[in-house]
Amino acid sequence: MATTSVRLVAHAHTPALRHATFAAGETGLDEGGRRAALALARNPAINRADACLSSPAEAAVETAQMVSGCTPTIVADLADGDYGQWTGRTLAEIAADDPDGLRSWLTDPRAAPHGGETIATLITRIGGWLDTYIDSGLRVLAVTHPIIVRAAMVHALQAPPSSLWRFDVAPAAHLHLSSDGRRLHVRLDGPT
Repeated sequence: MATTSVRLVAHAHTPALRHATFAAGETGLDEGGRRAALALARNPAINRADACLSSPAEAAVETAQMVSGCTPTIVADLADGDYGQWTGRTLAEIAADDPDGLRSWLTDPRAAPHGGETIATLITRIGGWLDTYIDSGLRVLAVTHPIIVRAAMVHALQAPPSSLWRFDVAPAAHLHLSSDGRRLHVRLDGPT
């Protein structure tokens, strides 16, 4: 069986992401984000792919275009989490207005105090997508959101959903999953 390579790249910085805003990828990259995406484009291991995929978010599409030089195929399963009524608000605002809800969301993977998607559901979503590719024999580049890269790590490592917050994924970081049909290898690289 051919080796499969799935590289999940967290989109580069946006102004909203720098302010810890929920659904921060819905805007374009800032200047630092564009520089980071261009640096990723110089990494031949990342930009060599049979399939270039992206979250529907503007920052993910822009990062994918800069990294791969092609227009990515939009994949709904790579979308950011659904943060419900927290969408567009900063973490500081939520901490001030709904500290109990924030604490619940950060500690209970089944909680959705914002009315959106739970962490457990998010992990199941990205895990289902990942399982369709991991033995495909393809080289896949998928640009998405930091929380989705975290969820992919949890799924790949078969870790408990509560471990999601223990993984730190910076903008422009990339997770490389490879499989030879027998074993899955996991490597997280930081921004280049």
